[in-house]
Amino acid sequence: MCGMRSGFEETTKQGATSMEFRFDPLERRLHIRTLVPPEREAGIFVPDDLFQFGIEEEYFLADSDTLEVAAETPDSLFQAANGLTTGHVGREFLQAQIEVATKPHSSADTARFELQQLRLSAAAASAEHGLSILACGTHPLAQWRESVQSPKDRYARVMDDLQMIGRRNMLCGMHVHVQFPDSSRRVDVMSRMLPYAPLFIALSTSSPFWQGHATGLKGYRLAAYDELPRTGLPEQFRTDVEYEAYVDAMVRSGAIQDASHLWWAIRPSLKYPTLEMRAPDCCTRLDDGIAIATLYRVLARFLCRHPGHNAELDTVDRAIAVENKWRAQRLGAQGTFVTRSGAVGVDELLDHVLEMTTADADAFGCKEQLQHCRAILVEGTSADSQLGIFAENQCYGEKIALRRVTRWIRDATLVA
Repeated sequence: MCGMRSGFEETTKQGATSMEFRFDPLERRLHIRTLVPPEREAGIFVPDDLFQFGIEEEYFLADSDTLEVAAETPDSLFQAANGLTTGHVGREFLQAQIEVATKPHSSADTARFELQQLRLSAAAASAEHGLSILACGTHPLAQWRESVQSPKDRYARVMDDLQMIGRRNMLCGMHVHVQFPDSSRRVDVMSRMLPYAPLFIALSTSSPFWQGHATGLKGYRLAAYDELPRTGLPEQFRTDVEYEAYVDAMVRSGAIQDASHLWWAIRPSLKYPTLEMRAPDCCTRLDDGIAIATLYRVLARFLCRHPGHNAELDTVDRAIAVENKWRAQRLGAQGTFVTRSGAVGVDELLDHVLEMTTADADAFGCKEQLQHCRAILVEGTSADSQLGIFAENQCYGEKIALRRVTRWIRDATLVA
């Protein structure tokens, strides 16, 4: 019709890519198309100095009415979800889970747009099957004994190896991939990143409940996940040669099929030329996840550019990092960390990292996202919100309180 716009279109440049936005007022939905060079079209990490990053999130699938975790889920759900987005949506280890993965990004803003679309796409496809998605490390009501493995050959092999521990893996995390200009630097940076891994855990805690009970931990997910072999913090491999010697020994001995079966909190990815942070819980709030992913990206760049930083770490420092991992799981953002000079608060370590990486934040233009990390400390993590709702509703009984917690997770997962 004359004078009426069907929506708006806008194209913005973001580093080596651009984004085309189109809002359809009839659908009331923002359509986003990433305009990328041909070599990036398939979502491939391309060597450059941009420290591209990508985000993977795992969500629970729950009955939209009861909010009980789903046992079995149809393939059509995942096919529909994948057709609604330019990213990837697929199954995870258990049928009660769904995973989304962004393409590589050079901008925190474009990563946020795509991750939001992935959440919306997964939610829309799930709703068609009477299900909702929940972004959290553990589902407050889930019972692992009712879990069903996803139909995939790799998962069948893993389940055969893990046995009951595999069925107990009713857990959802966030993985952040960062690529370096030189992929041979990944093992070195992984070792020097260890003291900071607990910070990402503390900022992301979203798993205070397990099997319908309060655990007393802000981040119970890793306590359960560490039942699996080859989890926790990696050993202090100094060089690619040491790391590859370990992988080679494991493969030759039949302990693992390949390096993708190393499920450490941080690892060199086998599928991509990236260093993958796997420690965080899946964040309920979208902006929390983007902030934490951005923090990891700037810290990875800093460590890559400053090879002398943390170069002298020894067994004492790794042991301290292991203790701090536990402290992050137990107390989250309100905790303190052990250092050689005495205890420091999570806020103090965050301030130190933000000050240390100022130049890297300037290079990426991501100060707003990094400041949100401070907001997490002030407002609390998802775990803090869940525990607050639980305490407010305990007068109605534990089960009702847990349902209200679960309802909040469902609603907060899709808040823009």
